[in-house]
Amino acid sequence: MRILIVEDDAALGSSTARGLELEGFVVDWRQDGPTAEAALVSQRFDAIVLDLGLPGTSGEELLRNWRNAGNVTPVLVLTARGFVLDRVRVLNLGADDYLIKPFDLLELSARLRALNRRQSGQNNLSLEFGSLLLSHSEHIAVFNGTRVDLTKREHRILETFLRNRDRVLSRRQLEDALYGWGEVVESNAIEVHIHNLRRKLSRTLIQTVRGAGYRLNQDNVT
Repeated sequence: MRILIVEDDAALGSSTARGLELEGFVVDWRQDGPTAEAALVSQRFDAIVLDLGLPGTSGEELLRNWRNAGNVTPVLVLTARGFVLDRVRVLNLGADDYLIKPFDLLELSARLRALNRRQSGQNNLSLEFGSLLLSHSEHIAVFNGTRVDLTKREHRILETFLRNRDRVLSRRQLEDALYGWGEVVESNAIEVHIHNLRRKLSRTLIQTVRGAGYRLNQDNVT
């Protein structure tokens, strides 16, 4: 399992990351909202461990933003607030589980594996945007009722857009989502993939934002 930890406390974040790695998890630890959001764009995670008390953008704001943007990655919230109303609030915001600090690492590990089992049962679901459906399990899309075959990278770039549907994604962010560390990337690779997606699906589906990148066109997906 690949886990994103968002925890600003250096001692707690470091010890939690090391402990989960010893339990067999692959861990990416970030200490604030902006770097966590950058990690979510460039990588796919099986679950997120989110501290509520972050500097700047709070954990609650991050969670709300992710869910509003259509990100369905399971989120386990860490909180020092033990009151029932606090727990109900974060669950209503879209958290899948929570642990009250201080917590036991073995319990955190068990809860993360349970979230992954629950999510695995939903792998056949599709991401949806207007008349577009994108299969999780196959490299295909259905657009206006017509099946469209995609390459692996076309599927990945379209999935990245669907998981960040309210955001403008830069070319660098899209490259990070598509290519591994050290892999050679042609200078026009992203433009080629987007051109092919527009040709296969709709020329208006992906909008160019001058000087910034690309985003899904919220006004016209047909």
